[in-house]
Amino acid sequence: MRYDRLGFPIPPDFDLQPAGDAAGGPGPVAGRAPGRRGKRWLIGGAAVAVVAAIVLPEALPLVRQAVVSWSLERAAAREARDDIGGAVVELGRALEWHGADADLLCLRALLRLEDRDAPGALEDAAAAAAEAPLSPQPARVRALVHVVLGDADAALADAARVVSLAAPGDPEALNLRAYVRALVGREVPEALADIDRAIDAAGEGSPELLDTRGYLLHLAGRTQEAIDQLNLAIDGMQQRRRQLALLTGRIDRDELSRRLRTLDHGLAVMLHHRALACVEAGLAEQAQQDAELARKKGFDPSRGIM
Repeated sequence: MRYDRLGFPIPPDFDLQPAGDAAGGPGPVAGRAPGRRGKRWLIGGAAVAVVAAIVLPEALPLVRQAVVSWSLERAAAREARDDIGGAVVELGRALEWHGADADLLCLRALLRLEDRDAPGALEDAAAAAAEAPLSPQPARVRALVHVVLGDADAALADAARVVSLAAPGDPEALNLRAYVRALVGREVPEALADIDRAIDAAGEGSPELLDTRGYLLHLAGRTQEAIDQLNLAIDGMQQRRRQLALLTGRIDRDELSRRLRTLDHGLAVMLHHRALACVEAGLAEQAQQDAELARKKGFDPSRGIM
């Protein structure tokens, strides 16, 4: 399972695979997005299922499964092409046919946030929490939405809830709380303790964890240490991007674009953090270069890319 910088799982196909065939055969291989042939099959299968449901009401579950799978596939493709509003619509159709589902609601909430619909994102996160009250995922989303809405107290409360619901010492939960504390500019010493615990628990510093530590060191006034950590984070993320680019022509084009888009957003945030630290260090030219590249790669706090 891959995770973004706030600890959200990044499933390659929205983590909702069609079930196996009627004979019990396996569904699509997890982690592999359908290619063009698979997409044509999905659309054709949905049409056949609708016709079957008209003739045979007992075929309705097949129709539901086909429409949900088709909608999720279209949502992923639209996201890959930066049509976030279209992706939100497709996820809405999936939810209508599937029924309330915490994971789908969290995914739509994040897309709504990126589409600058923070109130809608908050509604989805609340609905997800109602569906899965013991899951930390809705609280993760809600914490980020509260940051965008400027409600620091609510953001910190949800970040604390993530830690309480996650397994003890979970590095992703600790990273989330540390980063929310950094974003709202509160409890920086406690946040540094969180991120140190997270890195110790993980056994290594992933780019996301190192970025959080670097940003917090910057807020604590430890500028050179911050730059050192952020350099490591950016190098690690760039290496990931190069490795992913090697899959060009080997996986579905939309899926590759979506994964690269996610990495670029993470890299944009890291570059922004280094720009801030470089300003403090008097490295004006480097700060300007980082800030401009961060903007080009999508840094935008109003869309939750922060």
